[in-house]
Amino acid sequence: MASKMSERLNFKSVEELLGVVNEEAAMDIEIYKISGFKGHPFKVIDDEKMQELVESIKVNGVLSPVLIRPTGMDTYEMISGHRRLHAAQLAGLTAIPSIIREMTDDEAVIAMVDANIQREELLPSEKAFAFKMKLDAVKRQAGRPKNNLSHNETNFRADEAIAEQVGDSRAQVRRYIRLTELIPELLEYVDLKRIPFTSAVEISYLDQEIQKWLFEYIRDNGLVKPKQIALLREACKTGIMTEGKLIAILNDSQPGRTPSTKNLISEKKLRKYFPSDYTEEDMRSVIVELLEQWSQGKESE
Repeated sequence: MASKMSERLNFKSVEELLGVVNEEAAMDIEIYKISGFKGHPFKVIDDEKMQELVESIKVNGVLSPVLIRPTGMDTYEMISGHRRLHAAQLAGLTAIPSIIREMTDDEAVIAMVDANIQREELLPSEKAFAFKMKLDAVKRQAGRPKNNLSHNETNFRADEAIAEQVGDSRAQVRRYIRLTELIPELLEYVDLKRIPFTSAVEISYLDQEIQKWLFEYIRDNGLVKPKQIALLREACKTGIMTEGKLIAILNDSQPGRTPSTKNLISEKKLRKYFPSDYTEEDMRSVIVELLEQWSQGKESE
């Protein structure tokens, strides 16, 4: 009974979780020799928690070694420990205790994501790129499907493994990965909670040029509703989208607004009367000015 109880209480250390058990003990590595992980999706922010970590390091040193891998002659890449490394620099340290481990690129990606994905208060953008990086690495490691598994089945199992690890559904993991298709400006709005997660997923299916116009509209006019995004996506399927058309769709579909009448003359027909560098707004301004002149002439008659 005591033996079983001790087995249940045998908690794993950080080193065990990172898979570095039975390797060489940690050794001090000069900080300037360590570079950040390429494409590292987790943000290192100088917030209150970072300051607390800095103060702790000043008093106690770095208690848990970072995990790095060699990249050349006496140079290394950070795998797990970007926050500790940054705090150590702020605390004035020139070296940091490190465990050095040989890893392939895909092994490094998986270890990096696994070491960070359980952190509290992760931003949607952090989850999005972390999930994508790990999924791509797992799929590359799997190579060609084995045991008569199709590529779809292999991808499904990779998705399921990530979902189980983070406590989400496979569909939710896929939704997060969709956010990597957003332009940076819109993704920042998701992190700032200016765009709801579900709306952001729908927006991710739009072309990036259209996303740019949509960002400018949201920046200038405020949040758009899910119904407006649905109308925009539907319009993109049925014809060429322009910035003016996007604005008209969003304006006309605002709650409580009466839809405006459609233009009697198509943009294509109007184009032959204007220089090629005129925008839709330029053409509209000229037409309005001409109509005003015509109206004033009619009144004078």
